[in-house]
Amino acid sequence: MTASVPDLPVAGERRVAVRVTPDALRQIRGGHPWVFDASVTSVGHHGAPGDLAVVFDDRRRFAAIGLYDPGSPIRVRILHHGDPVPIDDAWFHDRIAAAFAQRAMVASDGRTNAYRVVHGENDGLPGLVIDRYDTTAVIKAYTAAWLPHVRAVVAGLPPEMRERVVLRLGRLAHREAAAFDGVALVGALPAAPVPFREAGLSFEADVVRGQKTGHFLDQRENRIRVGRLAGGRRVLDVFACTGGFSVHAAAGGATAVLSVDQSAPALATARRNMALNPAAASGTHHDVAVGDAFAVMADLAAAGRRFDIVVVDPPSFASRRDQVPAALRAYARLTALAVALVAPGGTLVQASCSSRVTADEFHAAVERAARAAGRPVRVTARTGHPPDHPIGFPEGAYLKALFAVVP
Repeated sequence: MTASVPDLPVAGERRVAVRVTPDALRQIRGGHPWVFDASVTSVGHHGAPGDLAVVFDDRRRFAAIGLYDPGSPIRVRILHHGDPVPIDDAWFHDRIAAAFAQRAMVASDGRTNAYRVVHGENDGLPGLVIDRYDTTAVIKAYTAAWLPHVRAVVAGLPPEMRERVVLRLGRLAHREAAAFDGVALVGALPAAPVPFREAGLSFEADVVRGQKTGHFLDQRENRIRVGRLAGGRRVLDVFACTGGFSVHAAAGGATAVLSVDQSAPALATARRNMALNPAAASGTHHDVAVGDAFAVMADLAAAGRRFDIVVVDPPSFASRRDQVPAALRAYARLTALAVALVAPGGTLVQASCSSRVTADEFHAAVERAARAAGRPVRVTARTGHPPDHPIGFPEGAYLKALFAVVP
């Protein structure tokens, strides 16, 4: 590890005995990876983030073991349930190796070298994401409980992902953990965005400061689908961020692409990503518009602009269940704005990454809003997670999208 990295907490041998409610115990035995603070009935002692919490049933028998975080509403993230097993370096190595092997299909043709290697709870490592960008690995921890185990995680990475390893932190309850955000655990911290390939196209990712781990890897298959539809079409990419959909549309033969986002730096990256593919995008006129997506879409409609494909891929609108009604109204408003911009016979592509909004709620809101706007859509495809983002429990299913023809 580099000398500039702060000293990471060290995983100790201490165990925290935890008792939970009968309902939580049923959930654990059914494979659910979370134990919320309200479900904890007793704790043997006040543990530290990253201590191993041993969950016992009412007869003092082992039920599960997980990572303890006293400062998080998710008090225990379950690593294993059933019969006792040692949670040691070998266990982490085996779990990461299994996840890596399952992603072999993504990179099998050599045209893609960026993908998710570990998808948190869905790979049995709750609160931990590992993304690969060619020879750079980005570890993102969504709980401080992972910090004492980062060394074991790095050691468990396959050799081809250990040239450079960057640590990123998600929403952590412990402010002191902020010192570890955006540090290089192996190799030098990149001074510039790192290059990678997606379906044969070239991109760059800011793995130190960019959103998520630098790129929205979960939309890969939807971007490829848009590219296949884009030949000879005019494309509007709303919430374009760094231009993933825009570049694929250009490579697919779009005559014109307009990328819209409120972040000027993100759109600057979108321009660079387009420039990285001069041959693929040579026949496309690419422009950008910086501004609020709702306002920009309204202005485009007022100006009489029409597009053959409109892609609407907003950020999450609901982090809590009580925010779902407002989120559904926002999706409906986006749909109404979007269908007004789709030329007759064109295609609407709309997505949601709000885990609290179910697929049925999202699709119903979009279709209802399109009808109310006088442009009822004919859905041709409903898509979800790509293979490198598997779903292992209900709350893990966050991504949903539809492709629809607008008459």
